[in-house]
This record gives sequence, structure tokens and C-alpha cells, in this order.
Amino acid sequence: MSSTIGLGVPVPKMLPVTGAWTLPFTAYLLLLSNRVVYQRVKNKQWIGSQLKSDKDNTGNFDTPDPLFLNSRCHMNFLENVPYAFILTAVAELNGGNRTYLNYAMGILLAIRIGHVELGMRGKDTLGPGRPVGQFGTQALLGALAVYGTYLVKGYWGY
Repeated sequence: MSSTIGLGVPVPKMLPVTGAWTLPFTAYLLLLSNRVVYQRVKNKQWIGSQLKSDKDNTGNFDTPDPLFLNSRCHMNFLENVPYAFILTAVAELNGGNRTYLNYAMGILLAIRIGHVELGMRGKDTLGPGRPVGQFGTQALLGALAVYGTYLVKGYWGY
């Protein structure tokens, strides 16, 4: 597969794996973003990270502040996913196996969704998806970094 630029020079698609996963990750990001916007509009809270004032916040985690919870779900996603895309793109540009990279991105999407839907939005915000999502994401980021480094080992003389 290739496309053309300028005067018809064929250029191969260089990041098909990374490009293929932009739609599902963006769709889920939009869902997380809209949950934050919904809480802001519903409660007319245009700035700040919490709906409840400090005097109302008793530390009762049975009913977490919905704006804070949705904001953290959104930010947790944004703290990890862009770096995974960078690592995937680096591996792909250096000749990484596209099947492995597709599996990695699929697993990442599943564990990030599980982190939110089965973890943070679970009972007491401590559902089983939370540790799976946290540690799974860290393991996957580490594995992608190691794989990317392995692909360029010749550069270091190995």
C-alpha cells in the first residue's frame, strides 16, 4: 500500500498499526471527555475539579464526587495512552512486527477501558479493573520500550 505525494512519487504507509488504532482510542477518549462535560453542564460547574465544596467532602468514598471521578478517568487515560502511541510508532518505524504491535494496542485499549469501567467507576472506585489497568498499562509500556530498544540494538553495537 502506498500513496502519492507531489509529482506522483509513491510513498509507503509508514504507520498503519498506529493509524489503525487512532479511531478506537479516540472514540473512547471522546466518551471520557463527554462524561466530564456532562457533569459540568448538569451542575453548572464551569471550572474546578470537584462539585462538592471542601466542607461537604467528608472523605466518604462510597459516593465519590462525580466531576472529580470523571476528570480522573479522563486524565488517567491521557497520562498513559499518548506515550503508548509514541512507543508503538517508534517500534513500527524501526521494523517492529505489526502483529505484535496490534496485539499490544488491543490489549492496551482493553485494560484502559477495564481500568475505568470495571475499576474507577466500580464500587468504592476500587473495582478489580483498577489494579489490572494500572499494572497492565505499566507492564505494556515497559514491554513496548524494551521492544523498541531491541529493534535498534545494532545502533548500540550489539
